[in-house]
Amino acid sequence: QVQLVESGGGLVQPGGSLRLSCAASGSGFDINAMGWYYQAPGKRRELVAIITRAGEIECGDSVKGRFTISRDNAKNTIYLQMNSLKPEDTAVYYCYGQITHSTGYPENGWGQGTQVTVSS
Repeated sequence: QVQLVESGGGLVQPGGSLRLSCAASGSGFDINAMGWYYQAPGKRRELVAIITRAGEIECGDSVKGRFTISRDNAKNTIYLQMNSLKPEDTAVYYCYGQITHSTGYPENGWGQGTQVTVSS
């Protein structure tokens, strides 16, 4: 079983910064794309940013220039540096992983989510 565990959420004032981390753990798997999605109350889950093992990145339009995704392949860990945070960034942030088990079975893995609240 593969687990994706997020950390780093919390309460921050507008204009502030937070750094989220997500580590994939388990055995017998490879993980290609990893990324972040966010979901505000009453809204659908949307892409924040995603990064492949090769370092290719795709970002949502609302976070370009403010958020930066990075990855440590050796640790199966991704990071999301969030700067210039706005109240509309308030949401639960979910880690995503494109997993392939050693059996060849593919899985879209999700973390449990971490709350980010931007408020004065």
